[in-house]
Amino acid sequence: MRTPELSETKISSETIFQGKLLHVTRDVVGLPNGKTSVREGILHPGAVVIIPFLDKQTLIMERQFRYYPNQVFYELPAGKTDPGEDFLTTGKRELLEETGYLADKWTFISHLYPAIGYANEKMAIYAAQDLTMRGIDRDQDEFLEIIELPLDQAMEMLRRGEITDAKTMVGLFWAEKLARGAWEPHA
Repeated sequence: MRTPELSETKISSETIFQGKLLHVTRDVVGLPNGKTSVREGILHPGAVVIIPFLDKQTLIMERQFRYYPNQVFYELPAGKTDPGEDFLTTGKRELLEETGYLADKWTFISHLYPAIGYANEKMAIYAAQDLTMRGIDRDQDEFLEIIELPLDQAMEMLRRGEITDAKTMVGLFWAEKLARGAWEPHA
């Protein structure tokens, strides 16, 4: 939602870095008070996080090493959108590639912007249910462990600070609401 008295307007943009995944820019913007400022940011294609329910109280999660924080994380399956791909298609592809599961029921939950101060990345959150194992077909550079984790145990791990990935934290709070029947998606 744009509000004129708060909005900034791009005056110019310069590409600082163009990578395979990320595009970094430095923009000059016009401020609401008539002055200018500089914004540096990361342009991202978008991503999906999936809450895969094996049953009403058990989730499929992953353990994966992440290079930049240099540690292993417990995560919900997720992945970036490919060019021309919608969020649901991404979710289905990523769930199958990473975990080997197909889901018969997909429910859109919400959108999430994980880093609004410096990036435009938008993530869609979906719950996936009625899972069937088909077989894992990971990308060549993906190494992860698939875990069947009771939701109560995942929530306890979150409370103890063992789950610290933002998208997973948000997804687990939604998973808890869904499992308790405390939230129904809009039709």
